[in-house]
Amino acid sequence: MTRYKTINIGIILLLFSGLSSYGQTNKKNDYLISFENKDGYGYKNKKGKIIIPSGKYSMCFSHIFKTYAFVAKEGFSSGIVAIDRKENVLYEVFNYDSGPDYTSNGLFRIVENKKIGYASAATGKVVIKPQFNCAWPFKNGVAEVSTECTVQSEGEHSSWISDHWYYIDKTGKKVGKPKTTGNEKN
Repeated sequence: MTRYKTINIGIILLLFSGLSSYGQTNKKNDYLISFENKDGYGYKNKKGKIIIPSGKYSMCFSHIFKTYAFVAKEGFSSGIVAIDRKENVLYEVFNYDSGPDYTSNGLFRIVENKKIGYASAATGKVVIKPQFNCAWPFKNGVAEVSTECTVQSEGEHSSWISDHWYYIDKTGKKVGKPKTTGNEKN
């Protein structure tokens, strides 16, 4: 008798977990889609209803808007911010080549008070608070950063100069110094 009760409880748990995951799947499918018209850029839901009217942002960089999106907004030094579904600005996004920073090792760079940190591409949450003057994208689980660097402009391009580069892991913990001897990064 005990054996059948265990099987029945197992079946009930399996059904319950299936229903729970079904609800989560539906929530994951809740997203907005960017659009462009004569007034500018905005976001619609899957049924075509306009949720964020065009013209509010000068550019929508995120085609699919699940929990956060990258948009161009005036008044920020990079002009690119991450917003949530209520259009609250979460943080400024590091501007890379006239657009939002690209994702590398699941993270992208963010900016606050001219300091650089990192946020998760999966959730949009800040994982390493902005604290670095210069910070490269993550590669092979580490990022090269410096709290003591200067920016040297060269026409439309610039370089970061520092004698104090070091690596951090995805928690922001210092894990070593680079093996390179140069102090200039392009």
